[in-house]
Amino acid sequence: MAQFIDPRHRSWPRKFRRAARGLGWGLRTERNFSVHLVVAAAVVAAAIALDASRLEWCMLVLCVAVVLGAELFNTAIEQLARAVTRDHNEHVRDALDTSSGAVLLTAIGAAIVGSLVFVYRLGCFLNWWSG
Repeated sequence: MAQFIDPRHRSWPRKFRRAARGLGWGLRTERNFSVHLVVAAAVVAAAIALDASRLEWCMLVLCVAVVLGAELFNTAIEQLARAVTRDHNEHVRDALDTSSGAVLLTAIGAAIVGSLVFVYRLGCFLNWWSG
């Protein structure tokens, strides 16, 4: 078993390297994270193409960050669950279902925000209304 290192004794660069390693691990191992990244790239492309305002960019970036963060938390909980037991356990099942539900909730919220922003921006682009 690895030796526990008190987080207070780790340097900031080391903490950032560990966080970057976690991001990279999530990207390499979690298919859903990759799907969310593709959607995030599409959001960025649409925001550029439809000339999103600064406030709209802020909302979109926040939504993307929340969904990706929720997916990483879900992945972390899945890993911990696998480390605890591979046997059926109702508590583990409920924790995994709840963390998956959190990802779903953030994704639905982000989709609603994105729809509101992009339908408005598309309407301005197509002169459906003035913007």
